Amino acid sequence: MQTLRDYRYLVKNRKHLTSEKITSLQLKELQRLLHYAKENSPYYKNNEAYQVVDSWDAFHHLPFINKAIMMEHFSDINTCGLDKDETMTYALEKEKNKDYLGYYKDEYVIGLSSGTSGNKGLYITPKSMTKRLPGVFLARGGVMLRDLPARILFCLRVFSQGFQDINAPLLKLTYASTMTPTEDLIQTMNDKKINILMAPPSMMRVLMPFASRIKYPLKKIITYAEVLSSADRLQFSTIFKAPVIEIYQASEGQIASPCKAGKLHINEDLVYVELYDENNHLIKEPHIIGHKMVLTNLINYAQPLIRYEMNDMIVLDEPCSCGSSFRTIEKIIGRRDDNLWFYDQNKKPKIVYADLFARWIITESDMIREFQVIQDDISSIHLCLDLLGDYDVSLLKQRLLHELHALGVEGIITLETVKLDLPRDANKFKRFISHVSIDTSST
Repeated sequence: MQTLRDYRYLVKNRKHLTSEKITSLQLKELQRLLHYAKENSPYYKNNEAYQVVDSWDAFHHLPFINKAIMMEHFSDINTCGLDKDETMTYALEKEKNKDYLGYYKDEYVIGLSSGTSGNKGLYITPKSMTKRLPGVFLARGGVMLRDLPARILFCLRVFSQGFQDINAPLLKLTYASTMTPTEDLIQTMNDKKINILMAPPSMMRVLMPFASRIKYPLKKIITYAEVLSSADRLQFSTIFKAPVIEIYQASEGQIASPCKAGKLHINEDLVYVELYDENNHLIKEPHIIGHKMVLTNLINYAQPLIRYEMNDMIVLDEPCSCGSSFRTIEKIIGRRDDNLWFYDQNKKPKIVYADLFARWIITESDMIREFQVIQDDISSIHLCLDLLGDYDVSLLKQRLLHELHALGVEGIITLETVKLDLPRDANKFKRFISHVSIDTSST
């Protein structure tokens, strides 16, 4: 019954909340979260910057936190009395033994995120929340009532009790590590009669050559954890003969989910998302690149994340035809430090967004199975290509140099053909690795 109540509440919110009601709901939930944090979190209680919020202006004057601050003050930020060192020891032991099920102290799911920067993050989800995940998953996880009964193969590097708790009548989830041999994945899909495949885009690219061996038609493909490019979406849909959608979630919260039209909507009743442009101005209009995302999780009181600065870059879109007033996302560009930099004709550094560069590569040849771009210096990149067959890589180099020139920048590109495998020590396969640091305030 709780699952049905959660489902109805979340569906009703997205369908019927007006922009004015969303704003009112968010401010009310932010006030409630801050009040709880002030009462139960030593970090917020002892920080004079966190006072009663009686308006949006007051809220936007609260300080930012980030992963470094969150981890430094982990023991004081959480409201459960969990000690950082003890919790980290538990999480690392679970990781070492690949034993991802169970609750810490029989009450909490502990997530361990390495992040692309390598610094570990600990994230707490109370059992009371994970037990309500079936309703949230049905309403905001990309699986809809018309997809039931759903037999899902869920692929990610690690599993957790939180994912296990999604299982419910008519909703069966089978986990497979992204490091599972492809032959075994196909066998699992056929044995379990999987009809919904959930996997990061890099995993989908691994499965593409084996698509013809899948016996049972897929109702839907759901991607996450990595940016889904428009070229990837089209290619996956064509090869697997199924619609492809994405969900946008992070350890910090479930940020956005698709509607029935397939458009990605920010989950305004679960998180409050602030976007800022390159001049640090709050973005309220569509089609403006957000250079900074600040997230407040509205529902996780165990670990209050209030104005948590993330590294993601997204672009808002026009209102959706589905009628929901929840903001829509035009595209997810990726992380700020995943983009590339080149000098223009005036020797000033200019950004080239990773999604654009990826599109040039993907659309050049079907022989390119996977790639990875490494940048150590401005205007210089090393491109690793994993090919399915014979292909003259000099053609791609010419294309890339031409596209860069059209943008008013020049660069040096070296190419190498290699075998690229999914990483065994990180959550996400990184197509773009940049070691270039740019002070955007001067560009």
